[in-house]
Amino acid sequence: MGQELHILQVGDVLVSPDIFTVKFCCDLEACHGACCIEGDAGAPVSMDEIAAIEETLDTVWPALSASAQAVIDRQGVAYVDREGDMVTSIVGGKDCVFTCHEGGTCLCAIEKACREGRCQFCKPVSCALYPIREKRFGDRLVGLNYHRWKICAPAVRRGEELGLPLYVFLKEPLIRRFGTEWYAELCSVAGQLKEQGLL
Repeated sequence: MGQELHILQVGDVLVSPDIFTVKFCCDLEACHGACCIEGDAGAPVSMDEIAAIEETLDTVWPALSASAQAVIDRQGVAYVDREGDMVTSIVGGKDCVFTCHEGGTCLCAIEKACREGRCQFCKPVSCALYPIREKRFGDRLVGLNYHRWKICAPAVRRGEELGLPLYVFLKEPLIRRFGTEWYAELCSVAGQLKEQGLL
């Protein structure tokens, strides 16, 4: 790639070039869902998502660990982190309270219940978008960055094997967050970059 890519604006969204250039495909067999139990804060959530999580709490409660239940009893499903953001509650300073385990792999109890048809809410959009992270700049403008994390190395390898760009892998959550028209514009930008030999 001869020319360096810079931040691109798609609608009201600033998009990091990594979103187009990084190849990615989650490999649960290799990482065992480590992103649910590693880190120092929970997943960012909106007030609407907190309300939806609270509505599903009775459904997922039996799948949660006793320590997770104790944390939720004490502080609720979310808290304000060091940066002032609302995030899902965590156990022991790292594990999301909604983590459940199946065959040695960490799964989201909310997403599992949704896939089984037991609730309508799937999981916070910030979880669905990972490893893309969103940053707000004022009222309307937001930025999308790729978060590099060693636990996702297997996903990068698998993505490279499949030739699957990050923005394609995350098509559904990107549409969920920004809408079909915005995603179509994102794909159009990717097409232009390919024509210019930048991808």
